[in-house]
Parts: sequence; C-alpha cells; structure tokens
Amino acid sequence: MRQLLNHAARRAIRYLDTLDDRSVGPEKDAIRRLAVLDEPLPEMSADPDDILKLLDEVCSPATMAIAGSRFFGFVIGGSLPVTVASNWLATAWDQNAGLYNITPATAHLEQVALRWLCDVLKLPSGCAGAFVTGATVANFTALAAARHAVLAGAGWNVEADGLFGAPPITVVIGAEAHPTLIKSLGLLGLGRTRVIKIPVDNQGRMRADALPRLSSPAIVCTQAGNVNTGAVDPIDRICEIARKQGAWVHVDGAFGLWAAVAPSRAHLVEGVAQADSWATDAHKWLNVPYDCGLAFVRDTDALKAAMSITAEYLPTETENRNPSDFTPELSRRARGVEVWAALRTLGRSGLADLIERTCAHARHFADGLKNVGYTILNDVVLNQVLVSFGDADTTNRIIEEIQDDGTCWCGGTVWQGQTAMRISVSSWATTTDDVEKSLKAMIRIAAKYGATRVQTPKPA
Repeated sequence: MRQLLNHAARRAIRYLDTLDDRSVGPEKDAIRRLAVLDEPLPEMSADPDDILKLLDEVCSPATMAIAGSRFFGFVIGGSLPVTVASNWLATAWDQNAGLYNITPATAHLEQVALRWLCDVLKLPSGCAGAFVTGATVANFTALAAARHAVLAGAGWNVEADGLFGAPPITVVIGAEAHPTLIKSLGLLGLGRTRVIKIPVDNQGRMRADALPRLSSPAIVCTQAGNVNTGAVDPIDRICEIARKQGAWVHVDGAFGLWAAVAPSRAHLVEGVAQADSWATDAHKWLNVPYDCGLAFVRDTDALKAAMSITAEYLPTETENRNPSDFTPELSRRARGVEVWAALRTLGRSGLADLIERTCAHARHFADGLKNVGYTILNDVVLNQVLVSFGDADTTNRIIEEIQDDGTCWCGGTVWQGQTAMRISVSSWATTTDDVEKSLKAMIRIAAKYGATRVQTPKPA
C-alpha cells in the first residue's frame, strides 16, 4: 500500500509540474493511443503498480490540461494545491459522509464550511446548505425545496402524494437561463418547456419589467452570472416584485454568486440575499477539485422535507446536522473537506484576490483583442469575454486552430445570434504572462485567417 501510494503521488506531482509545458488540449496521437485500453476483461489479476503505470502513461497525455493555467474553455477553475492535498487525505479517510454519528469529522467540517460560505457569499445566516456534485444537482436540490414550499402553501404534500392532481406551479425563467436549470426543472416534473420565458436585455439579463402577474404557487428562477457574458439579473428588483405575489425566488449562481466576495464586483449581486434559494459551484471559482456543487435554502424545513431520509438501521441524531437530510444522496463523498481547506487557506482577503485577479485577466484579454481591432460582444463585468473574429465560419475556424495550437484552449458559442469565442478565466494559476502568451497566439492565428477587424476612424 505505502509503495503504491508513493508511486501515485510521484506520478501526480509530475503531471501537475509539467502541465504548463505541454499542449493544453491533448495531442491527436495521445487520443489515438487510448485504443490500447480496448481489451477484454483479463482473466487473471495484475500488479497494481503496473496498472498505475498504464493509467499514467496512456491516459495522462490524453487529458485536457484543465488544471493548468491556460485553460479558458469553460467556467472551470483549477485546483488549489491545498485542495488537491486535502482531497487525497479525504480519499484515504474514505468516509461515507451522510450521518454525523458515523462520520463526525467530515460532517463537522461541512457545518463550518457552510457557515463560512453564507458569510462570504453574503447569504442569510442560518441558511440550510447541501454539498452536491455540481450546479445541475444544486439547482435540483434547491428547486425541490421550492416545489415543497409552494405546494405546501397550497395545501399539497408533494413528497407524499406526488404531482398527480397537484395544483399547477407557474415557473418563470429568463430567456438565457442555463440548460442545467432547465434540466433540473424537468427532473422535478415541472417541465422543461411549460415554463414562462422572460425576455432579456442586450447582456442577457432578465428584464424585471417583463415579469407577468403571478398567482400562487409560483417559482421565479433568476441568474447570477450569464454563462456567455457574466451578466447578473436585477435580482433585487425581481425579488421585490415576486415577493408581493407570494412567489419563491431561486438564484442560479453557478459562478456569479462569487462576485460577492470581491469589493469591486459585489455591487453586481447586491440584493441577492433577498431570494429564497441559491445554487453555485465550488469547482468553478473556489478552485476545488471536481466535483463540488452547493445548494442553499433560506427555509431549512423546506429543504429537509424535500431531502431527508429515515430508516430503522440508520443511526440518526438530532443534536448535529446530518448531511443526508439535505442532499439527494445518502451515500456520497466528503466534498466539504476541500471547501473548508480552500476557505481556511485563502481567508477573506485571499478569496477576494482570487476573484479580482481572474476578472482583471478577463479585462486584459478583452482589451488586448479589442486594441488590435477584434469585436468584444459583451460588457466584461466578471470573468467572461466574448470575441468575434468576423463571420461565423471564420470565427469557428480560428477557434479550432487555437485549440489545435495548444498554447491555450477556448471554446465557441453562439450568443444572441452571433458566433463568438468564449474566454472564461477561472483558475488561481493563471498569470499575466499566461494571458500575454495566450493573446499572442490568438492574434497570430486570427491574422492568418484575415479575420475582420473593427475599422477605427482616422483622426480628423
């Protein structure tokens, strides 16, 4: 055991040490080599060290360098060193983190981390919280509590009686709501297409003035951090309107909620604490390893009613928080360990610096591309940049070559009818040098394709 774990640690450390020296995207030869894994299940056992060697030599080169400093393809953070190390330790502990009586250390860490999270995200103190896989399940979890609460208000017990014959719930979303929110609504039986979609402005923000008149039961789903532009809905105004009509307000804040910790960005999420539930990710801007999502609900009883589980063989207790009373899963890994480690290491100032620094890098990208004549489509308010290199075909070809070049990795999108390259800066490891190196590659490749530049008027 000791020798094998030491070998694994050495291989993992070498992988991380060499990330920034390799192509961000995996080379085609490395991908082709994965075919050696396509074999029948062996009849005989193998040496674990040989298996570790096979994994490293075949699979490591075929990974995307998401943990490196120049991956900008999605809103995905790297992993802070302390979170990798604490993840290794938590894996060694191998705790099934559902019940305080059985796994007190990890359950207690969750309690502390949730209290700290409510503090730094400026959510109401005493919110119930849940550690889940990501924003899809975080939205699902929070909206399950919402479903319980609004139907209970109408005299219906949805957990006992299901949705057959239940009062219909009006669900309102923005026209640019994230697909994970829509998937969550489908999983909850609230429908993916029966929702009311509210038009958005030119940055993708839901228009509060377009909210319809609501009658209970109703749920309004808002967004903090448009996945393309980073824009935040006017959540305070939406809450004001919805609350007067008895509606529950949910915030999908997969990454945008973290603006609250940065002094120069906190105004963007002002009023978010007026909502009833929130979803976010820790594996995005907090830079903990995959996977880690977070759901928060103001009404603890609503979340527990939607999620709690009992059985004669489960040694539950009432004095301390049982994580399984707040999540869809009974069995799950101890995700709170890395979150606690990240927050305890960074502190309030380090966390603010992480958000401010990555937002500054996004601004650097936008200015660098704009200054040589390319079109920035969005107001760069957070860590998202949308750049167009002209028509859709040219933009897509440039994105593909940037990905193949390997200096950095960015993805494509179509936003409000315009094809663009999306740059998402979320990693603690990204430096100004990384931004400059990536900009040079982007500009060099775009120039090869004769990408259309904005014509700057000549001075009079």
